[in-house]
Order: sequence, then structure tokens, then C-alpha cells
Amino acid sequence: MQELWKLVTSPRHLIVFEAAARYGSFTRAAAELNVQQPAVSASIAQLEASLGVLLFDRAHRKVGLTHAGERLFSDVSAALNRILQSAREVHQRGRNDHVTVSVSSAFANYWMVPRLQQFHDSHPGIDLRVQTSDREPDIDAEGISLAIRRGDGSWPGVHAALIAHEVISPIASPQVMAAAVNLATPANLLHERLIHLEEPVRERPTWQAWFAHHDIPARAPKAGLRLNDYALVLQAAMAGEGFAFGWRHVTLRLIEQGLLAAKSDWAWRTGKGFYLVWSKTVPLIPQAEQVRDWMIGMGEGEGRP
Repeated sequence: MQELWKLVTSPRHLIVFEAAARYGSFTRAAAELNVQQPAVSASIAQLEASLGVLLFDRAHRKVGLTHAGERLFSDVSAALNRILQSAREVHQRGRNDHVTVSVSSAFANYWMVPRLQQFHDSHPGIDLRVQTSDREPDIDAEGISLAIRRGDGSWPGVHAALIAHEVISPIASPQVMAAAVNLATPANLLHERLIHLEEPVRERPTWQAWFAHHDIPARAPKAGLRLNDYALVLQAAMAGEGFAFGWRHVTLRLIEQGLLAAKSDWAWRTGKGFYLVWSKTVPLIPQAEQVRDWMIGMGEGEGRP
């Protein structure tokens, strides 16, 4: 290590070099590292001086690696990635005071919250923190233990276990459902007031897709209320604003409580599902493993993959 110290003079120079080589830009490296561009240039110059070789070819607006720079970048990048992974694992294991689960607001309100008392009864002492988000988080970068994602269960970098199949039925308040005229076929819903979910980031099925699934000419229903959060959609449906999408795993309890009614015979099984995901690179702490296993047990999937 003494020889390495003499050759690079400071580990900081290697981090600066890796960022500059990865971006091909001292300016972008400075922005990532939150330093000024001259500091990056100085660090690279010191590293080149201590190694006795040029690492970059400097052009007017761009820098490129020399052959020596390419060799060093290959090894430094791999080594720093290994250090980063190890640091993440140590950091995660050090954060043994709580478990963070990232979900949508609707999943939190209508799936998680009704089950929390049962969770705390069976797992006393675990500090569970439910975090709502309108996007799919980067669980490694954001230090999130577990998250719910919609899709086919296959994403890079994460394990996935099915919580619920995606099954969608039209829902409305019992009063709106009873007052609807001639719901003999799904096509008649085109004449009813519809509530549309238009999330800004997440991809979600639309009423147009639902009608297309039922072989109804694909014209987009335009009338109705448009909301960007499914929890608001459910509140509007319960308030009698019209018909909405009813994801079965979220609305089942509301239907059982008589707050909503559903046309279950018109259910659409999309082939996708809602999955619990966790990192493949950062091991779960024991408390997070218990939360994971409990959530899987509460779901309708077939257990861990």
C-alpha cells in the first residue's frame, strides 16, 4: 500500500479520474463530484505527474483516454465498483433500526394500512416505514429495502415475488352502480361518467385499453373526471363521481365493506402483476427479510422465486 500511495498520492485522484474517464469530460465529472472544474483538472494533472504518463488527450471541448488511461480506467472502475458494493452492504447492515417499503399511495392506504396491526402483532419491535412515491424508486441508490412494482416480474438488479395478479373490474359507489342504466354489456359503460387515472410517470392501463380487451371499438372515452393518483380515484368513486378502474387487490376490502360495488364478471386479467422487489446487490437485513416474507405471505402469489 505504501507503493500505491506514492504512485497515486491520494485515493481522491482515482475517484476523480474514474468520473472524468467515464464522462469523457472534466466539466461533467466536476458536476457529479460537486467540485469546480479546475479542481478536477488539477487532480488529474497530479495523478499524471505521479505516474509519469499522460492519461488523457486534451481536445478543445472534449477529453479522451490515452492507451495508458484506458488500462488504468478498466481496473480503477472495476475496483471502485467493488468498493461501492461493499460499502452499500455495510451501510445497509448498519441501518438496522428500520425497514423502508416504497409503495403507491393507494397501495399504502388500502393494502398496507389495513394489515399493519396484524404485522405489528406478529413482528413486534420492527420499525416499519411505509414511503409513498409517484414513481418507481432506485432502491439501491435511495436506500430502500423493499418496493412494489407493476409489471411481468422481470427487472434487472432486483429479486421479485408476486403479491397480486393484475385484475381490473369497473367499480363505483353502490348508489352509482344501482342507478346506472342498462349495464347489460361492457359497451354500455361508454354512456356512463368515467373516472380516468392519468399518472405522470408510472404506466397504467386506460379505459380505452379496457374497452379494447372487451372487443369494443377503440374510441377513447373523453367525458369524466381525470386524476393523477389512484388513491384520489378511489375517493372519487366512493363519493359517487362515476365508474373507475378497480384493481382487485386494492379494492377487495372496500367492496366487502360496502363502500364500493364492482362488475366482477367484466374483470380484465392483464397478464401483469404487482411484485415485491428487493436488491440483488445489497443483502436485506434480518428485519427486512421478515417484512418481505410477511408481505409475500399476505399476497396471492406463490411464494418467493
